[in-house]
Amino acid sequence: MKRCQSISPQHKFRFKNPLFSLDSSLIDLSLALFPWSDHNRHRGAVKLHVGLDHRGHFPAFATLTEGRRHDVPVGRVFDFPRGSIVILDKGYTDYDWYKQLTDKGIFFVTRQRTNARYRVVERRPVSRGQGVTSDQTIELTGNQLKNKSMPTLRRVGYRDPETGKHYVFLTNHFGLAARTIADVYRDRWQVELFFKAIKQNLKIHAFVGNSQNAVLTQIWIALCAYLLLSFLKFQSKTGWTEQRIMRLLQANLFSKKNLMTLIRPSPPETSNLTPQLALWAC
Repeated sequence: MKRCQSISPQHKFRFKNPLFSLDSSLIDLSLALFPWSDHNRHRGAVKLHVGLDHRGHFPAFATLTEGRRHDVPVGRVFDFPRGSIVILDKGYTDYDWYKQLTDKGIFFVTRQRTNARYRVVERRPVSRGQGVTSDQTIELTGNQLKNKSMPTLRRVGYRDPETGKHYVFLTNHFGLAARTIADVYRDRWQVELFFKAIKQNLKIHAFVGNSQNAVLTQIWIALCAYLLLSFLKFQSKTGWTEQRIMRLLQANLFSKKNLMTLIRPSPPETSNLTPQLALWAC
């Protein structure tokens, strides 16, 4: 993971803060085959929690728990570097945790719950042409927060011009533009793409063993394989996806060839080619 970080590209935003998305995904299991994986009496599952690094979209933090484990206690375990920005969905709503992140110098961007109670302290002008409907400084006023010294938060409203849906975001970062806050949360979709890729391409929907240790081992191996594919992707600088590199390796599994030669083959010699083949080589 550290070698991936050393050669990965930067995320697409102008700010220099490290950017992570924190999310979890259930990996469904059959209760008949995996009776230890009881999730809700009707289905079995384990839960994969991932902190995705947006510098290359690879997992920088990961842990596995039982399917019924709540996201917030697991999210607290991840030790994000100071100054980083963490994107959270509403499932991670925990005001005490928001305060702890702020005290550690870690920024977050999340969705506001509809039942959140707050008081507006300041309103800032917004550019409605960019879809921003509000940019406010607020204080949370819930009953459970009366005796707690909660930091002020920033509340940003945004209407998606494509779908017409209105979103409200909460963050403790006051330096970024309001539209950037909305764009940062939209980029959280990358963690969903990661879960889709690791389930479909690395085959963790079918397991070679039925014990808990066998299942967890296979998922950890899949995560290690994804990091290796990401490292090859960054090292080759071809712009290929992890899926394309994996298919190439599968097709050459028993070939004794250098990996970089496979991914970056030398161009064919054009001197002895017919004009038609020479044109194709170009």
